Amino acid sequence: MRLVVDLNRCQGYAQCAFLAPEVFAMHGDEALLYDPNPVADGEADGELRGNVTRAVAACPVRAILLELADGHAGDGPGGAS
Repeated sequence: MRLVVDLNRCQGYAQCAFLAPEVFAMHGDEALLYDPNPVADGEADGELRGNVTRAVAACPVRAILLELADGHAGDGPGGAS
């Protein structure tokens, strides 16, 4: 699982931070911090994968790109869903 956030597109709505707080966090009112490789040594467990997938889908400006280990892309600037 790999994440890329287009920080120029992100408007700080924080939906991702509410849905997947283990990966996304707000620093202040607008700055988003995130872990681009939340599972470095394998595939995410079902709960983490589900939380991240919901966070990607909830982004109102589609700023988050999710690439899964199986080669599929999630929603986002380069993803297809």
